[in-house]
Amino acid sequence: MSEKTFPFLKFHRALPQEVPVPVRVLGYGEIHGGFVNGDASDQASRCIDCGNPYCSWGCPLGNRIPQWLALVRDGRILDAASLMHETNPLPEICGRVCPQDRLCEGACTLEEGFGAVTIGSIERWVTDEAIRRGWRPASTAQEPTGRRVAIVGAGPAGLAAADRLVRSGVAVDVFDRYEEIGGLLTFGIPAFKLDKAVVRTRRQVLEELGVAFRLGVDIGRDIPFDALVDGYDAVFMATGAYRYVDGRLPGQDLPGVHAALPFLIASTRRLLGTATAADVLPDLAGRRVVVLGGGDTAMDCVRSSIRLGAAKVSCVYRRDEKNMPGSRREVKYAKEEGVEFVFQRQPLEILGADAATGVRVARTVLVRDGRGRARSEAEAGSEETLDADVVILAFGFEPSPPDWCDAYDLARDASGKLVVGGPGRLAGQTSHDKIFAGGDNVRGADLVVRAVYDGREAAKAILGQLGVVAATQY
Repeated sequence: MSEKTFPFLKFHRALPQEVPVPVRVLGYGEIHGGFVNGDASDQASRCIDCGNPYCSWGCPLGNRIPQWLALVRDGRILDAASLMHETNPLPEICGRVCPQDRLCEGACTLEEGFGAVTIGSIERWVTDEAIRRGWRPASTAQEPTGRRVAIVGAGPAGLAAADRLVRSGVAVDVFDRYEEIGGLLTFGIPAFKLDKAVVRTRRQVLEELGVAFRLGVDIGRDIPFDALVDGYDAVFMATGAYRYVDGRLPGQDLPGVHAALPFLIASTRRLLGTATAADVLPDLAGRRVVVLGGGDTAMDCVRSSIRLGAAKVSCVYRRDEKNMPGSRREVKYAKEEGVEFVFQRQPLEILGADAATGVRVARTVLVRDGRGRARSEAEAGSEETLDADVVILAFGFEPSPPDWCDAYDLARDASGKLVVGGPGRLAGQTSHDKIFAGGDNVRGADLVVRAVYDGREAAKAILGQLGVVAATQY
């Protein structure tokens, strides 16, 4: 094999330069820069175009990864950005927050032995660079169709649907109760993973295409949901999953115990300068913080705690590291930044009289019964106490369907998730013909990329129902 024939032998897998740990923990900047001096082209050239694109199959969106890697290799950045947007309305965001190690890069043919192509970093850089050069997604509509769609929720599913609809000539109004777009992209994911300027740029791109954002508007309180159903040709619900999973731990109401999402929202709003009296951010300077949970939200909490000056940050998870649901990359970063992981511990009780002083836990053993991840069971007589001044509960989130779901008799499953699609229904269509839904309110708390997929597919179904030609085939 030669380097000329197989560039992956010449160019080793390399991410953009990483900010040193002692520097990055001092602020909230993203920890990777962009590619420079042709590095993106070199990294893209590592793709061997294996014929059966496992990377594309590993992507929930079916991104045409080998094709746009070839364009990047040839320096055709704007063409690569256009091809990315054919399948992914939010590539610069997915490039930052997707767990590529478990999706496209994990499926890369070169992963074993040579190191996967740096797909996520290239995707991020290409979109950033193209938009910086003035590129914008194409709109195929020659004139407005006269059709109108309301979207409730400006998170990834809502933004993806808005992109597909507006580029096809449909007027789109996006309603959201928060003061900025993005949903958990803005208020749940810390800035060191996703700079908020990136989300603001996406807002500008969508507004230039014609999307109207109506922010600080709570549907059901400020505007009745009936007004949307009656006044628009279709409604897409992208209301997310914001109700935290209640661990029902004794002592969880003690001062010093915080739910993950309010903690992350308060941290973000402090950075944005939009904090209200309700956004209470605990003083973590010099304190011992214990975060309970093992998903990406827990990683966001532990890494934020480090930046807020905690003296010691521990992450307690009931299974082992191999069975953690969070991104391996995020666990790596957390370890580098000084987070201590306490695996195979089941929280039993938060201790304290007037405030939290610790967490009582039990060691666990893992039981593998062939049904998904290993199940954890507490060992009798293995209890111990972990000292803590602050405890953050990060057990995950569940959908909390709005009241209007009952008024319109929208079908839900036993856990409260909206039921869409199925026999006789379109993709994303609820039990009401004009109302569609997607993202976490349908799936439960899940990956950003799957919410983007739901928004894309629901928009395609809405366009079909309205008799409008879609701007893209995806």
